[in-house]
Amino acid sequence: MNAVRTGLEKDLALAVTRLREMGGAGEVEDQLPVGSNSIFDDVDRVQVEQSRDMNLLTRSRLVEKVRKLSAAIQRAESGDYGTCAQCGEAIQPARLRALPEVETCVGCQELIERSARRNAVVCGMSFARSGLRPFIARACRPASTGTVGRCPS
Repeated sequence: MNAVRTGLEKDLALAVTRLREMGGAGEVEDQLPVGSNSIFDDVDRVQVEQSRDMNLLTRSRLVEKVRKLSAAIQRAESGDYGTCAQCGEAIQPARLRALPEVETCVGCQELIERSARRNAVVCGMSFARSGLRPFIARACRPASTGTVGRCPS
């Protein structure tokens, strides 16, 4: 179990380092001059906004990974690492090697994702009709859930 914990701590350190290296989201925006005399056109501004949005999404995913890795380390300390949080069965070793921070077995994760797709609502529109991916649906959750609290549309 010490090897598992060491691997989790290494992954956690890498994720935290990546977060620190990302710097501020406004770095690119600061490069664009504001005003009517600007040589930058609307396309440049759109590219900057897309870059900022990707940076925010990447940062959000890294923060979530750090949270999951920290929880996995706690489970390793308590002896619960490798046990599905939903059904209590052992998580397959191959799944743990691929996703060491995972807390559910494949079967339970499939049920969770299927349920989320059926029940997801994006800005008052059902997920199935919206054509948006699940990460957009997560972005619309209220801030109290610990995820992004603003609607992307």
